Amino acid sequence: MSWWRTVKAVAWSFVGLRQGSEWEKDGAAVGLIPVMVVGFVSVLLLVFGLIALVHWVTS
Repeated sequence: MSWWRTVKAVAWSFVGLRQGSEWEKDGAAVGLIPVMVVGFVSVLLLVFGLIALVHWVTS
C-alpha cells in the first residue's frame, strides 16, 4: 500500500472517472482507513480552498 496510490484513487473518485480494471486494482491494494484519511483531508482542503476563493473574490 502506498500513499500515492491512495491519493490517486481518491482524486479519481472525486472526478468520477475510472476504468473498471483500475478500480478493482485499487480496491484490492488500498485499505479502508488510508482512503478515509486521504478523503477527509481532501474534502477539508477543497472546502477551505472554496472559502478562501469566495473571500478573495468578494473582497
